[in-house]
Amino acid sequence: MIPVSVLVTGKGTVSERITGRRGRRPSSFSTPIRPIVFWNLTYNCNLYCLHCYINAAPGRGGELGVGEKLRVAEMLWEHGIPHVVLSGGEPLVARGFWEVAGRIAELGRPTMSLSTNGTLIDGRVASRLADLGFRYVGVSIDSVRPEVHDRFRGARGAFDRAVRGVKALIDQGIPVGLRTTITRWNVREVPEIVDFTAKIGASRLALYVLDTVGRGVLVKEDLPSVEQLKWMLEVLVEKAREYEGVLEILLVRFNQGGVYLAKKLAKSPEEERALLELVGSQGDCGRKAVSIYPDGTVKPCQFIDHVTVGDLRRQHLSEVLTPENPLLRPFLEAHKHLRGPRCSRCPYKAYCGGGSRGRALALTGDFWGDDPLCPLHG
Repeated sequence: MIPVSVLVTGKGTVSERITGRRGRRPSSFSTPIRPIVFWNLTYNCNLYCLHCYINAAPGRGGELGVGEKLRVAEMLWEHGIPHVVLSGGEPLVARGFWEVAGRIAELGRPTMSLSTNGTLIDGRVASRLADLGFRYVGVSIDSVRPEVHDRFRGARGAFDRAVRGVKALIDQGIPVGLRTTITRWNVREVPEIVDFTAKIGASRLALYVLDTVGRGVLVKEDLPSVEQLKWMLEVLVEKAREYEGVLEILLVRFNQGGVYLAKKLAKSPEEERALLELVGSQGDCGRKAVSIYPDGTVKPCQFIDHVTVGDLRRQHLSEVLTPENPLLRPFLEAHKHLRGPRCSRCPYKAYCGGGSRGRALALTGDFWGDDPLCPLHG
């Protein structure tokens, strides 16, 4: 995740609550061996989103049993994971969701966030989440136009239910952020989406550039263009200044956008180096972030689904998250494996890791090839 607001203004909101880090210092909250974990608890979901990275669907099975999930929760504590994001599918329909969240809260570590479509959250659910100490809840909103959001999400009324969920969470004092997947069709809405996020009282907006994984492969023609993304970056700089200290803007699946902003914002070579260090410190798939899938397998992240680096039904998490794991090792230094004609020669590859490996694979046929969505070369 690239902290646009911190790059521009030096101020965050939710990130400060979760990590305790302030200003533009490089992030040391997580490490390659003790990363933030995105735990996809279930393949089941009450919606059917066009671009779902995990192919979630109503009634889809294949997840760990409740007892197995509780053991994984203990592994997170035993390994010293600093923060876990409970996700899905829709995590609130996962078997044993409340038992798992309760066990993590009881252990006292890691701290917890929730990633949800928001449609199942009412006052009662929000109150339970607050009681368990959730630090943050991210709710998916893909357009400020209800009919467009509902089309993305595969269900009429999804927008209204998600907004209801956001309001219920805010009423309970839980920091809330919106999460928007950026495509060629909604990228021009970004200024309105930023304003809408602030208007409803959310304190973070995470903009996910569409990645070609899961059902995202089926809509790869909807990827935004490099020119559209450059325009979006210019808009975000102005919006970050407008909402300084009130709304935190993040970029996801677009680390090269962070390099672009660092170069744009820096007023001296020294400042550029400092901003690039901040970008590089955020990590990416397999480096400061990993994903546990519903069946207990460990992936470099939820956006690299065809590579498995461990299996928690057979291994302890500590056996997986080690530089000695040959399956994980390439992702700890991804920039050394890039072989596309642009990324392999780029002087900034150590900071962005070459962008999305999913987009490289889907659009070039080479997992270690170039991510075509690069504002530095596009």
